[in-house]
Amino acid sequence: MSDFIRSWIRNDRQERLYTKASVIAEEARSHVIKTDQNAEFSNETLKVMKLEKYPSLSLPVQFGGESLSLYEFLLLQEKIAEGDGAAALSIGWHLGIMMELSDEKSWKKHHFERLAKEVAENQAVVNRAATEPATGSPTRGGIPETTAVRQEDTYIVNGRKTFTSMADHLDYYIVSAYVEDLDDIGWFLIDRHQPGIRVEKTWDTLGMRGTESDDLVLDHVELSTDDLVEVKTKGKPSPKGWLLHIPACYLGIALAARNDAVKFAKSFQPNSLDTTISEVSHIQDKIGEMEWKLMQAHSFMYSTARRWDEEPEQREHMGPELAAVKLAVTNTAAEVVDLAMRIAGGRGLSKDQPFEKYYRDVRAGLHNPPMDDAVIRMLAGKALQA
Repeated sequence: MSDFIRSWIRNDRQERLYTKASVIAEEARSHVIKTDQNAEFSNETLKVMKLEKYPSLSLPVQFGGESLSLYEFLLLQEKIAEGDGAAALSIGWHLGIMMELSDEKSWKKHHFERLAKEVAENQAVVNRAATEPATGSPTRGGIPETTAVRQEDTYIVNGRKTFTSMADHLDYYIVSAYVEDLDDIGWFLIDRHQPGIRVEKTWDTLGMRGTESDDLVLDHVELSTDDLVEVKTKGKPSPKGWLLHIPACYLGIALAARNDAVKFAKSFQPNSLDTTISEVSHIQDKIGEMEWKLMQAHSFMYSTARRWDEEPEQREHMGPELAAVKLAVTNTAAEVVDLAMRIAGGRGLSKDQPFEKYYRDVRAGLHNPPMDDAVIRMLAGKALQA
C-alpha cells in the first residue's frame, strides 16, 4: 500500500528526516500490545528515538539540533503516530517544548543553554508537568495547588501533577507551582533524580494508555533558586504553532486505521460473496469517504503549518486558525476511525484486530487542548467582532 504521508514530502532534507520517523514508527508499532496492556511507554522505542537523535531535532542548529520547521515537525509526528499514537503524542510534547523555548526565548540564556546541552549531547527528554487533580487543564486558567516556598537560597516544592506523559521515562520535569514570595505562578526545571521526586502508577484510561501519563509527586523537593526558570507572563499568550503536533498525532492514528481497513476490505471474503468485501458498494462508499476526509484534514493542517513557517509576521494573528485546525482534524480523525470500524464490522471489536485500539486512542484527541467548546466560542467571537 502506498505511503499516504509521503506525498507531503517536499525535498531531500524532509526525506532524510522522514526516514528517522519511519524507523521509530516501526519500532513503536512492534510494542503496542504490551504498552497498551501495561499502560507504559516502551523502553525500546525510547532507545531508538535517542539513537535516531530525535529528541534534539527541534533545537536550533547552533545548539546541536536541526532547526525543525513546524511543517517538518508535523510530518514526522504523523508518521510516528501511524506506528503508535501514544508514542508520538508523548515525544511530541518534548519536541514542541524545545521548539517553543528556542523560538520565544522566554528563559534566561543560561537556563536554556543548560537544558539544550543535555538534549543535544545526551538526547535528554523533558516534559511540562502542569495539570493537577483540582485545577484540571492548565488552559482553563486554574492556579496550581503545588507550592514553592522560599527558604533563603532554596525553594521547597510540594504537590502532585497528573497527566505527566512519559512520567517514568523523562530526564527532566518542568513543573508549575505557586511561588509564594512572588505571589505568582513559576516553573521549575527539575532533574528526575532529585530527592523527593516519585512517580505513582495511576494511569488507567480507555485510550492512549502507552503515554504512561502517571502522577508526578513532589514531596519536600529542595531546589536552588536558579532552578526557577520561568515566571508566568502577563497579558495575552502568544499563539503556539507547535501544539499542532496534537492533531498531527490523531491524524496519524486515523491514517493507520484507514490503511488497515483497506487491507481488511481487500482480503476478507465471507462465503456469502464471490469477491472480497472491497467490491461491495457500501464498503467502497466508506473507503471513499475516508479518503476525502483525510485529504481535507491534511490540506488544512499542512497549509496552516506552511503559513506559520513562511509568514512569521502573521503568527500573532494565527491563534484562531491554529485552534480551528485542532478542532477540525481531531474530529475528522475520529470520524475516519469510526468508518474503519464499520468496514471491519463486528471483527473490529476483537483484540485480535487493531481497530478497537485505534477507536480508543483517537477519542483522546477530543480532550487535548484547546477544547472544542473553547475553539467554537473563540471563532464566534472573532466573527462577531469583525
